[in-house]
Amino acid sequence: MGQGQKGSSDKKEGKKKRDESPAPEDGHKCRVFRFPLLVALLQLLLGVAVTAVAFLMLAISPSLLARETPHWAGIILCLVSIMGFILYCVTYHPDERTSMQFIGKLLYFVLCTIGLVISVLVIAFAGHHYSQASSFSCEQVGEDCVCTLDQKDPIARTFTYEGVSDCEVITGTLTLYFLLQIVMNLAQALVCAVGAFIMWKHRYQVFFAGLQIGSPSPKQWQKV
Repeated sequence: MGQGQKGSSDKKEGKKKRDESPAPEDGHKCRVFRFPLLVALLQLLLGVAVTAVAFLMLAISPSLLARETPHWAGIILCLVSIMGFILYCVTYHPDERTSMQFIGKLLYFVLCTIGLVISVLVIAFAGHHYSQASSFSCEQVGEDCVCTLDQKDPIARTFTYEGVSDCEVITGTLTLYFLLQIVMNLAQALVCAVGAFIMWKHRYQVFFAGLQIGSPSPKQWQKV
């Protein structure tokens, strides 16, 4: 009799715990508050801005090299942001129970890491060219602008910018564009780092904080 009452009370307790557990989430809705939409949105805006400034730089002179006009970096970062928007609307299941969710997270993590590396490369190139353009001494030669780092050095390297009617554009506007590329790609690198960190943290939930050991009583737990 006593055992029967005990079993009945245990069943009621178990049922009560199940009733008090949180209701399952609707897996068919976009995860509005689960993925930081701001990260993907910032990646898109910064990618578009980097691409636009790069094409403005290319419009100054067609002789500018690809590393000087990083439109390719902006386009790649726009693709990274699109992957973030796709992941934003992937059906949510806890513990990555769907292959689509797992692949999406992994791909976005890899793309954010690549975006971070690309942004750092663009910062390095833009910083180098900014320091050069700031020290240029330019003169107009026909329809071209010929610049040198040191006019007194007869063997100094010369930089010829074709189709430039005013050398002030090279020493002024182009230098400003290089500075903008440094600032925007620095912001983009930080955003990509945040995106990669969020994916890593979401995969592993929380940082390691110790072990949890069960005590003889099922209701008491000890954290060490």
